[in-house]
Amino acid sequence: MKFLEPIGRQAGQVLYLVSEFGMESMIKKCLFPAAGYGTRFLPATKSMPKEMLPVVDTPLIQYGVEEALEAGLSEIAIVTGRGKRALEDHFDISYELEHEISNTGKEKSLSGVRQLIDECTFSYTRQVEMKGLGHAILTGRPLIGDEAFAVVLADDLCLNLEGDGVLSQMVKLYEQFRCSIVAIQEVPMEDVSRYGVIAGEALRDDIFRIERMVEKPRPEDAPSNLAIIGRYILTPDIFSLIEQTEPGKSGEIQITDALMKQAQQGCVLAYKFKGQRFDCGSAEGYVQATNFCFENRHRTHPVSAANARLKAVSA
Repeated sequence: MKFLEPIGRQAGQVLYLVSEFGMESMIKKCLFPAAGYGTRFLPATKSMPKEMLPVVDTPLIQYGVEEALEAGLSEIAIVTGRGKRALEDHFDISYELEHEISNTGKEKSLSGVRQLIDECTFSYTRQVEMKGLGHAILTGRPLIGDEAFAVVLADDLCLNLEGDGVLSQMVKLYEQFRCSIVAIQEVPMEDVSRYGVIAGEALRDDIFRIERMVEKPRPEDAPSNLAIIGRYILTPDIFSLIEQTEPGKSGEIQITDALMKQAQQGCVLAYKFKGQRFDCGSAEGYVQATNFCFENRHRTHPVSAANARLKAVSA
């Protein structure tokens, strides 16, 4: 059953919130762009993917896949690059290791990743050249097809101890609004040059209809301090818009440029999510995430931490 509620106007047309009940999630696929070099963590990332950096005892990519599965997204598509074989190996059975630790207490440590292997499908493609996030998403097109999908940047670790994960929140919004959605958070003005920044009409305290979007502006040029972080819900027309997007000065194709075209032609929403986000691409954010996860997830129940993250999936 559908319920329509007008939420505003764009280009002379009324925009509606669509509420549907008794339906499964319309989104099943989640794309992980994971071909980047991770240069901010050299020399550690010289021979290991940055997505495999452990936060306590769990790699960043696993946190992201757990968040996707919690949101009902079980078809995992990963865009990799040279030197990223460890990502594929992590989401696979390791016969020698598992035989060695079978019937020991250490076996429980693999229960979380085993659940992901059992409940998700994993597909991979390779980004041959690093040409920006927009190009990475376009590279994943053969794995996604013509359907809406989520995008997770694994080095943005998002946690919500009080309720649904960030992707779960965004999937619920997509089922209402049926348009592309980006996750945003307020950042200090001196930090806006590290992000894509949005401005727009507030539909709710936590939802904005995007009217402007600027990639890494100077503080004096930023339209706001609302920064896009590494969680997206994208409709499939984004692929053709990326193809039409010219590379920027650095030769990279920015997803923000394609999203701005999409906002001008239809509607793109920005959502101030509930929870905490850690920039694990920086040393400071990585240490903060490690301390937070140790204190809130591992100190009391070190072995069952992964199971606790996934209990909502099995419920």
